[in-house]
Amino acid sequence: MRNPTLRTLLRAFADEAAGCLGEQTAAGVEVPFEVSEQGDAGLWGLSSGRKPLYCYRPLTGAFIAESRATLTASAGYAPAVRALEGLDGLDTYLETRGRPPSAMEGRPRAEDAMVAFLAAVFGETTSFVVAEERFERAYAELETHVYAGRMHMTVLAPLLGIALESDELDLGDGLMLNRADSFHRAPPEAFGSADSGEAGAATFAVYSYDGERAAGSPVVSARNRLRRLLSALRLFEAGSTALAPVAWARSGDGPWRLVPMNAMGRPDRQWQLTAPRERELRAFVELVARRTPHGGELAWALARFEMGLERTPALDALTDHLLALRALLEPEGPASGKLCQRLAVLCAAPEEQGDLALRVAEAVALERSATSGLAQPGPGPEALVHEIAGYARALLRDVICGHLEPDLCGLADEMLAEISAPV
Repeated sequence: MRNPTLRTLLRAFADEAAGCLGEQTAAGVEVPFEVSEQGDAGLWGLSSGRKPLYCYRPLTGAFIAESRATLTASAGYAPAVRALEGLDGLDTYLETRGRPPSAMEGRPRAEDAMVAFLAAVFGETTSFVVAEERFERAYAELETHVYAGRMHMTVLAPLLGIALESDELDLGDGLMLNRADSFHRAPPEAFGSADSGEAGAATFAVYSYDGERAAGSPVVSARNRLRRLLSALRLFEAGSTALAPVAWARSGDGPWRLVPMNAMGRPDRQWQLTAPRERELRAFVELVARRTPHGGELAWALARFEMGLERTPALDALTDHLLALRALLEPEGPASGKLCQRLAVLCAAPEEQGDLALRVAEAVALERSATSGLAQPGPGPEALVHEIAGYARALLRDVICGHLEPDLCGLADEMLAEISAPV
């Protein structure tokens, strides 16, 4: 089996369809029949002169097609059709089942394939019961055609620092967030070790790949996709969300194997994604994926900001966060001393700008103490580091999302000029 998720969805819908179709026949709706004449040949192929025999064959597939309106009301119909819609090879499958390929693509073709699949499951029958052997044979036939020359791989990565309220969240392009305690297909090692006292992740990021075997390594695609997801989560919510250093991958229903993720960092807290914010996060992840820069000061500042989130203790991250802010607001270099005022005018209300400028100056002084080995870790310095990281996050997020122009220096200088201009 190459796609256990598809099988689960189709099996659940087949059971629902059996109930719907059975209710129709119990209510008096008849399954149409085809009558064929079968001659009675005698010895050596000569006619015996007897009357021909007639064979009544139920047209189960036609009955299912006529009942499509009833089947669409089933809870499992839409998820099963969506799963089929993303598959290649449906035209070949329809031809194999004796049905002309749909002139339409996408959902209409998937719906035709669903009817053909149910006809294969129930066969030529008037009693609608899902026989396990027949279902497995029908599903194996479907996979043979839609996955010819293709592969299905799943990569599961524990995601640290975030908890879901819902069981799962579909982020598109094969990426899902799953609550760990409701995802039962994960390897036991992914849940942490009770003996060692190691706490497992509350959330799994699950990447599913369906594609050509020669299209490159799915694990590499998973690493890139998960890294982009991690960047979006770090911009979306304060807190150093992190990936576990290892993930698990498997082909089809094969055994899980360990794969390195080249990830670092430990979350400083765990935040919860509530159900009302799921749609907001899904749209944010898509936006960040489209607009994340691949070069220039903004890309460098984002990378530096994430380096800071992956460092422990927090005091070691201060230089990274200040470098990210300097790339955005102080291209002249630290000697210019312009970072404090530019950041304050962009991130604080007029009555609070003086206090913020002093806090940034305090962070710069703390950085000098840290590089000379004089700074001592503690609640005060760590709170200041988290505050500076918050300003870097806010500016990066607003520029990447298009709320601010990339030229933050020009914007800040214009605002400062307006403040200092005589009335």
